[in-house]
Amino acid sequence: MPPQLEELVEDFSGVGPKDRLQLLLELSRELPELPERYADAADSMEQVHECQSPLFLAVEVDDDADRRVHLFFSAPPEAPTTRGFASIMHTGMDGEPASAVLAVPDDFYTALGLAQAVSPLRLRGMAAMLSRIKKQVRAAV
Repeated sequence: MPPQLEELVEDFSGVGPKDRLQLLLELSRELPELPERYADAADSMEQVHECQSPLFLAVEVDDDADRRVHLFFSAPPEAPTTRGFASIMHTGMDGEPASAVLAVPDDFYTALGLAQAVSPLRLRGMAAMLSRIKKQVRAAV
């Protein structure tokens, strides 16, 4: 796993279920704003329908040798769990080489220990986010 993502997994697994939810909510407030080119998320980004709240994502991959990945997410402020998941993805994978993003285990989110704090439907949404990110990275490389 990329170092930042590994650090997040350690942060989450090192605290109890109640604190995990609080950490997720804190991360939801750290999700970066979208650049202007993605202002109309519904038209310019891919929707992740498995998420319970509207979530859109876009992936850009640099043309350089490292093929660094850049992630962009749109989720409403009133959906802190979804925003928190998106923030985990952004913090853990944005700027990483495509090979590192593609190597992230499909079930890495289970190590976060969120199963006790959020519903299985929400975890399914997080799995779908990762799947869409990898699909877009593969298409770009």
